[in-house]
Amino acid sequence: MAYTILHKAEGRGHANHGWLNSFHTFSFGSYYNPQAMNFGALRVLNDDTVSGGMGFGRHPHDNMEIISIPLEGDLEHKDSMGNTAIIRKGDIQAMSAGTGIYHSEQNAHENEQVKFLQIWIYPNQKNVEPRYDQLTLNLADRHNRLQQILSPNPDDEGIWIYQNAWFHMGKFDQGKSTKYEFKGKAHNGVYAFVLNGEITVNGQKLNTRDGLGSWDIDALEITADTEAEFLLMEVPMVF
Repeated sequence: MAYTILHKAEGRGHANHGWLNSFHTFSFGSYYNPQAMNFGALRVLNDDTVSGGMGFGRHPHDNMEIISIPLEGDLEHKDSMGNTAIIRKGDIQAMSAGTGIYHSEQNAHENEQVKFLQIWIYPNQKNVEPRYDQLTLNLADRHNRLQQILSPNPDDEGIWIYQNAWFHMGKFDQGKSTKYEFKGKAHNGVYAFVLNGEITVNGQKLNTRDGLGSWDIDALEITADTEAEFLLMEVPMVF
């Protein structure tokens, strides 16, 4: 039996701190919704906009896989492992917090906002040595097809994390369709998140910033009803 859960954009948690405007698909910070705690191993999906010159000060994490996907602007990263980097649209960043890591994320510009997705995944190994990685992707590789941007395999396409998870991004012209077939075990699910435009996933229409989680299915049939960009996150439902 197939299962789905729909999260409409307007139903997400919202926190506006002035310098940070954040929408939470799942419970986070002061937003608590017992019906939206996680989707399998996907714990956090935050849609963040940070004002010029502002950012997240140095703070700790442990035993979590943290992925950042910039959508607009430049984000400066610093961490306790000595890494300093700029990530921008077309990049993906991953940190395995493991035994513990401190990091900060700052808007690299004073007069421009930065938008990015902050995603947390529960790991399949605890207390690993912390690690940092980032990758610049070829945006042309997602035009009317699914571009793999994350996997559990260091030798596979995209970045890797300590979890049996696969991320794909697509930027489709209106009317174009694709089929997503599961990469992992039968107990995996896929969470589709629309960055912009309108798509239909297995008969369910989704608009900008809507999310749809599906599991106990064989595949996803996706059609772009308008020009659209979207993210697919396949994660274990039992972990």
